[in-house]
Amino acid sequence: MSTQWQSIKPSDILTKEQSHRLRQRSDLMGAWLLVHCWGVIAVAIALYALFPNVLTFLVCAVLVGSRQLGLAIIMHEGSHGMLFKTRWINERFTAWCAAWPMVLRMQNYRIRHMAHHRFTRTEDDPENFLYTPFPVSRESMLRKVARDLTGIVFLRTQLGIFRFIWGGREGRIERLKAFYTGPILFYTLFIAGFALAGRLDLFVLCWLIPLMTTQQLFLRVRNIAEHSTMPDLAHPLKNSRTTLVSIWERMTFAPYYVNYHIEHHMLPFVPCWRLPEVHRIMLERGFGGEMEIRRGYWDVLKLNAAA
Repeated sequence: MSTQWQSIKPSDILTKEQSHRLRQRSDLMGAWLLVHCWGVIAVAIALYALFPNVLTFLVCAVLVGSRQLGLAIIMHEGSHGMLFKTRWINERFTAWCAAWPMVLRMQNYRIRHMAHHRFTRTEDDPENFLYTPFPVSRESMLRKVARDLTGIVFLRTQLGIFRFIWGGREGRIERLKAFYTGPILFYTLFIAGFALAGRLDLFVLCWLIPLMTTQQLFLRVRNIAEHSTMPDLAHPLKNSRTTLVSIWERMTFAPYYVNYHIEHHMLPFVPCWRLPEVHRIMLERGFGGEMEIRRGYWDVLKLNAAA
């Protein structure tokens, strides 16, 4: 049982009827999330391809980086089995269209992430390393942002993942095949498509650079917002954070309702597109006064860069 449910259970938040309705998944909505994400990426790349200049490149880098984060969020949704109602579609399309482009394997992510849900912000939480360094000084935060935007964090992360998979000699080849076969297949076809169009420069400028830079910054800010510098690690409504966002923040740091993080931790069986309704229900049920809610990511960054 999740540590989040020791004092507050899903039945304390939702009626049986609400729980049944809100847990329903949809193949149509899953397809729409993927089509929307890749559609934004395609439009952003086309914008730069048709009107190549500094401004359109910056717009492309922001939009593509945000949707690359969106792909990671969609993979997270699939790891919970909630992206598609049909299980085999959920497993395959989440891997093919969301995990592999981000050089990830959903099965590996799922194991770690389920442990994060079970042991949220306890000593057994495998994702604690993302949150425990904060708060930091403003100078330290600026250095982290600089490393994000120069690709240093991306390269360090990829090297760290490779070293972890390389691990001990026993089973090494099998681990490498299991993790990298999918991403290699995806990038072989993806790069071939750009090459056949005679535009390998678009792959570098409009995919690889955002992946290494803007996506890393958006990912960091989102991670900080979810669990860093929390008021009470033992309280299920205060060891996760919900951030109320503007339209531009939803276009960058918080695609696909990822900002409703308390709601997701308390009801991890609810698809992401239903979380705004869960938020309203929790406020109506009187939980709002206990919830760690911030307005905007700038507020979250100030909290975490105040040391």
